[in-house]
Amino acid sequence: MAHRLYSATLVWTLALLLLGSIVHATESSLACPDWPTCFGTMTPEMTGGVFWEHLHRLWAGGLVLLFVVATVALWRQAPPGSSLRRTALAGIALLLIQSVLGGLTVIYRLPDAISTSHLALAFLFLGLLTVLTVVTSRGWQERPPGDGSGLKRAGLLLAGLVFAQSILGALVRHTDAGVACPDVPLCLGRVIPPLDHWMVQLHFGHRALGLAVAMVTAGAAVHVFRTSSEKVPRRLAGGLLIGVLAQVVLGFLSVAFQLHPATVSPHTLLAAGLLSMSVALATWGWARAPKGASADGAAPARDHSRWAGASPS
Repeated sequence: MAHRLYSATLVWTLALLLLGSIVHATESSLACPDWPTCFGTMTPEMTGGVFWEHLHRLWAGGLVLLFVVATVALWRQAPPGSSLRRTALAGIALLLIQSVLGGLTVIYRLPDAISTSHLALAFLFLGLLTVLTVVTSRGWQERPPGDGSGLKRAGLLLAGLVFAQSILGALVRHTDAGVACPDVPLCLGRVIPPLDHWMVQLHFGHRALGLAVAMVTAGAAVHVFRTSSEKVPRRLAGGLLIGVLAQVVLGFLSVAFQLHPATVSPHTLLAAGLLSMSVALATWGWARAPKGASADGAAPARDHSRWAGASPS
């Protein structure tokens, strides 16, 4: 039950990130000038920018409820003191802090630092939720023993790069540097533009790091295909490879169409998807038993002590 609930929460979280991007892209962030109410009520007229902004708030409230329900289900399955329980509690703490940050973005009229921190915390929660979703699955708990350190390293490297790229992208978005380089694939008509303005530096840095993410993703995918015969890591590697190529295309289209919501919003959603797949890949390789057999010829038991207790469902 916990796995199914966390899976639903993961989809809900991705939808929330998409809604948040639509709110910003349609300039609806301050359509409700007060918080937590909207024009003094919880049921405002859902028209124009209010529709997107208040829907985003309501969806965020639904996320809190859904995650709490999933955590209650987990609490009944996991033994006291397990890492699963502590991880789930950390998720609730992140959601509460995230709610406060969401309110502060409105109260203080969208300061860049708070708005960027809001997205960063959302991505951190997504990563934590991905871990919970994977380790409560039957596939993770019943996977064959083997050395998963390569998967773990590849996933963690990708997750770190995607997270950094996403935060840089948030800074580009919230500082209005999205069209500091108005042309693609060049920037101000050059491969390396004149970096004498901070907005150009920020935008070009986002592009350069994006290229690095694409190259590392391609290398990691090739490594997984060569070293792993398991379906899940290979599917994740394939998803990452397709996703990063689509992300590059969406990045170009976002600039070409002057940050149109139809291109910018999927760009954010795909970044979240890449982060989740990277974390899932790292988690799949976590705490696996070494290859080989014990002295009596039996396969060695995997060490699940850190995540023990949640029977898959």
